[in-house]
Amino acid sequence: MTYEQIDYQLSGRVLTITLDRPDRLNAFTDQMCFELIDAFDRADADDEVRAIIVTGRGRGFCAGADLSAGKSTFTERGPDDDGRDKGGVLVLRIFNALKPTIAAINGPAVGIGMTMTLAMDVRFATPTARMGMVHARRGILPEACSTWFLPRIVGISRALEWITTGRIFPPEEALEAGLIRALVGPDELLDRATALADEIAENTSALSVALSRQLCWKLLGAEHPMEAHRLDSRGIRALAASGDPAEGVASFLEKRPPNFPGRVSRDMPAFLPWWNEPTF
Repeated sequence: MTYEQIDYQLSGRVLTITLDRPDRLNAFTDQMCFELIDAFDRADADDEVRAIIVTGRGRGFCAGADLSAGKSTFTERGPDDDGRDKGGVLVLRIFNALKPTIAAINGPAVGIGMTMTLAMDVRFATPTARMGMVHARRGILPEACSTWFLPRIVGISRALEWITTGRIFPPEEALEAGLIRALVGPDELLDRATALADEIAENTSALSVALSRQLCWKLLGAEHPMEAHRLDSRGIRALAASGDPAEGVASFLEKRPPNFPGRVSRDMPAFLPWWNEPTF
């Protein structure tokens, strides 16, 4: 796919995806959604990609849905529309990703601009970032599965405060609530995100990270720790066959950087996926 509304740049083993509609504060469109999904598909298939950073071009991260259609923005459907919320389709793709994803929020992140980051694993923001669950003020529901993600990240009370008021809030409030990891100056934002991505890429097993990410997300609703124990046990056996544990121990004892042989493209455990995808 040729990208027109995002930019895809791989440097070393870190992929940076940049939302690229700066003249519209990177407002979200169906085309941007499909390009982002393709980018995550491409990244998962590429063993050179060990971590992903998502940021925005210009002074905004994403100002929400593109409202250029006016009053019909949320009501008109094209002939090929299947009725699914496009933000939710994107977020579920990020949720199922095999590579850890870091949001570098460089400016306003409102509506889908905020909710698309909730399935990402770590969020950094600049002091100029402004966030908001503005859906109630537009007469729509919070999209992108955010009623599932947001309470798990910040707790039900804070999530409902933001959702029911629809107000824009400053990054300091997001930091205090645990929505973002740290506030970072604009000139340091990508450096901070890249440093974390490099730490992952240089020191960890891609298989371990991919499987651990899936276990953490998918088991959030598990009824008993036995569910985690069963999957842990199967995963430990599967990773042993890849050679990664042997290399991890050897590199530690020999005091050298690891060179894990396992590849996400070919060595992920056969029991994935163990969950049922939602159907419509």
